[in-house]
Amino acid sequence: MTITRRALGAAALAAPTLLAARGAAAQAAFPSRAVRIIVPYTPGGVSDITARLLSEPLSGTWGQPVPVENRAGADGVIGTEVVARAPADGYTLGLVSVGHPVNAAFYRLPFDTMRDFTFVTQTTATPLVLCAPRAFAPNTPAELVDYAKRNPGVTFAGTGGVVRLAPVLFAQRTGIQLEYVPYRGSTQAHPDLMANRVNIMFDTVPAALPHIQSGALKALATTGARRSPQLPDVPTMAEALLPGFEAATWGMIIAPANLPPAVLAKLNTDIRAALRNPTVVDRHKTLGAEIVSNTPDEMRAFVQSEMEKWVAAARAAGIQPQ
Repeated sequence: MTITRRALGAAALAAPTLLAARGAAAQAAFPSRAVRIIVPYTPGGVSDITARLLSEPLSGTWGQPVPVENRAGADGVIGTEVVARAPADGYTLGLVSVGHPVNAAFYRLPFDTMRDFTFVTQTTATPLVLCAPRAFAPNTPAELVDYAKRNPGVTFAGTGGVVRLAPVLFAQRTGIQLEYVPYRGSTQAHPDLMANRVNIMFDTVPAALPHIQSGALKALATTGARRSPQLPDVPTMAEALLPGFEAATWGMIIAPANLPPAVLAKLNTDIRAALRNPTVVDRHKTLGAEIVSNTPDEMRAFVQSEMEKWVAAARAAGIQPQ
């Protein structure tokens, strides 16, 4: 009996170690099956293109399929909720945009923007450009501010999200009043903008660039941390008027909350390596998007700061979540 008890005692002591070893081995083997990337937007946008570009090198690295699923609806809320409710095992990822923190300004969300997600890494950043019709008098942000103070009723085209909130933040920072004219998308806004029926727009560089190059629109400033490679002669807003002013669309990889640390570390390492793939880099250059990658802690801090900035701008403008 003594031997049996000792054996049982030793087995009981060894059990947690064996379980831990099995758990570590399982995580070390990740992934052992397909890893899906949910894009909560329609096909063809930058987020969708990024996900599909990353799929191939990740599949090669992992030896597993990496299918991309579009779950569009409610400005990304529907697909993002799918990610939030998925098992925290690394097999369901999401590729979301700046809309993830910005949606907290507009909607009563079915998830917590920060608490319900693991932030893996940023993927891209695409600055906005403050553009105006050729017939509109101001040619710089400073001239725009002076004009708006002397001529009440300056209008801006907005399509939701950061494209709507960037001019709100600009008006708040400069002490001017701008009138919001809503549009469903850039395609609908551009004809009125070019005809000077609406005065300004903060649009993405890729969307506005053809009209700027044709001369139908003029660029007053871009809103990235650095000048846009597509518009190298156009100053940033920080250079032209407002130090620290930044507004961009961007992408990031998310996963459900409480992802195992070993899985998160592998995802971060492998996705950042895939972002350096020459095909991925070159394709994004043609889209006017810059490849960006960072650590999970850096990504979480960035999302928190973006949410605080845009929610504060929305509340100051009287925008309440619906």
